[in-house]
Amino acid sequence: QTSRPEPIIMLRSFNPIARKAILTASASASRCPKAHFSSKIIRLGTDVLPTMSQAVVHNGIVYLSGQVDGTAEDVVGQTKNVLAKVDKYLGEAGTDKSKLLTSTIWVKDIEKDFGAMNEVWNSWIDPNNKPVRATTEASLAAPNMLVEIQVTASLD
Repeated sequence: QTSRPEPIIMLRSFNPIARKAILTASASASRCPKAHFSSKIIRLGTDVLPTMSQAVVHNGIVYLSGQVDGTAEDVVGQTKNVLAKVDKYLGEAGTDKSKLLTSTIWVKDIEKDFGAMNEVWNSWIDPNNKPVRATTEASLAAPNMLVEIQVTASLD
């Protein structure tokens, strides 16, 4: 069995409280199974856009990029299409919406579209496994885009 190298941390640069937390975490890490500290990174959907992956899997967590849709004309259709993409990439990564941890939602016109977007979200989300969520108004990448959704999920 090969052992993983111990991390080298310059503790002098941290305050005493942070130093103690780092030492405690480091000691705990050495007692955990090696599988929890995988450096393997899996990237999915790298052929969709030249600038990013659609999903990255690392250490049991799936990180999705912000998903958008420019085909539907209203926020209801766009939200449904975006959530279908979320389902697709979560499935490709080996998880599903019942294991969501976080979600961030950007709405182009929150006053106009929040209610309709939220109805679609509420009908899609697993009611027994709701993630933490932030929703805000934002200018999106293209004028016809009304909603963007980003999530993280566990593989466990």
